Amino acid sequence: MHEVSLMQAALAIALDHAKAQGTHKIHALELHVGMQSGVVPEALAFAFDIVSAGTAAQGAELRLETIPTRCYCPHCQHDFQPADWVYECPTCHGISTDVRQGQDLELASLEVS
Repeated sequence: MHEVSLMQAALAIALDHAKAQGTHKIHALELHVGMQSGVVPEALAFAFDIVSAGTAAQGAELRLETIPTRCYCPHCQHDFQPADWVYECPTCHGISTDVRQGQDLELASLEVS
């Protein structure tokens, strides 16, 4: 379950940002989770409850937004959302290897005081 180590890293970043702003409490964190990031959002939420205990983020709201996969077709030069794990362009039916969105895990925002 690599979500625990990923959440530890995201929380460390959040705590560093909160400290740099001179704040003492994190009320909410928003994470963007790409559909192809290899991360299970439910496991992240479970991990957050564990790793935030005893920190400035204890009791904070965790908001998870799933980011869809977007690919680019070099043949017809269109962006598209693949229907499955085969990145077939719906316009020209060419196969793309250019994934432009959906593989990331990003700490998008914090609410602090």
